[in-house]
Amino acid sequence: MNQHSPPDQYPDDHPVGRDADGSDLAVVVGRNLRRLRTRQGHSLERLARLSGVSRAMLGQIETGKSTPTIALLWKVAIALGVPFATLLTAEKHAGALVLRRDRAKVLASSEGRFTSRALFPFDDARQVEFYEVRIAPFHREDADAHAPGTRENLIVARGAVEILIGQQPPIDLAEGDALLFEADVPHGYRNFGSTEAVLYLVMTYVATIG
Repeated sequence: MNQHSPPDQYPDDHPVGRDADGSDLAVVVGRNLRRLRTRQGHSLERLARLSGVSRAMLGQIETGKSTPTIALLWKVAIALGVPFATLLTAEKHAGALVLRRDRAKVLASSEGRFTSRALFPFDDARQVEFYEVRIAPFHREDADAHAPGTRENLIVARGAVEILIGQQPPIDLAEGDALLFEADVPHGYRNFGSTEAVLYLVMTYVATIG
């Protein structure tokens, strides 16, 4: 998602959400961040340099004392070379798995005007992630470039949106329209309608990630 001099897409006062069952995602993220960092042999100082996130903030996240934003998590995931969801690990399941709506993991930004609900279990590593995205009326959400090779494949289930990719002209999508694009450049989503827009998004990472 990109624009021309986009605003700070995920302000620091808009943290990730909580599980519908009330569990604190910040604690989960902290445990996983420490595990992934130490597994890769990074000190807090080195990871701070790689991610652009301060050492103090990384330390607070690891100890569960700070709730990270979506944007911050993306920076850390890219620096570690892992899919975004790897930072929000859940137990692995065998066989059929029902993901109840009322127990979903929902990440929010921009004071709830942009939400992303995971339609898959958070486990250690995967190359494909599936999300339901909801965008408030007339809201525009910007995102930094993802890791090289990352693709986004989305379909508009309700409403009409504008997708901005790098320096390309904006792409308008109506209900039922789909789009596949390389997400390793800044990009953005804008709901230009007066009602909430709903998208379904599949993110695909290159096989070497995670």
